[in-house]
Amino acid sequence: MRTDVLVATRVLPEGAEDSWLAGPVAQQRKALAEWRETHDVRPVAHLGRDPRGADDLAALAVPGADTGPSAAEGPSAVEWPVTDSLADDGVLVWHIPLPGARREELDLIRRGDELVVTAGPFRRTVPLPSALRRCTVDGAALREGELRIRFRPDPRLWPRTG
Repeated sequence: MRTDVLVATRVLPEGAEDSWLAGPVAQQRKALAEWRETHDVRPVAHLGRDPRGADDLAALAVPGADTGPSAAEGPSAVEWPVTDSLADDGVLVWHIPLPGARREELDLIRRGDELVVTAGPFRRTVPLPSALRRCTVDGAALREGELRIRFRPDPRLWPRTG
């Protein structure tokens, strides 16, 4: 899974040069500079306490935090392509980019209408696209940085045609 953005939380104020925070601020500045060499970094200020709820996230303007009315609806399906191979192989194939992933560090768990993907120390829970929710997982393969998960239609949930 590619990292789109790094959110650096609890960023201390730069104006603290003459206080006891001078050391931590210098370390923070160095770490942020290193991260910016390879990633899009979005700093989020320190509240002096842990954020509590949507109001704090909105006040901090946390990148990617949806605090509007749609946040209550839950996550939307990820836009990774699904290939229809029903006519040839009887399966749908979901293509998930996982550059740098290694097979021995990969784990998949189907949990209801979600798929939990673990690649090394990284874990992400993603909602399944609508068509795949009516299928069972039939296998998976990792090739050239892409995870291909095969889904077979569940005859109890899939409408019959013809």
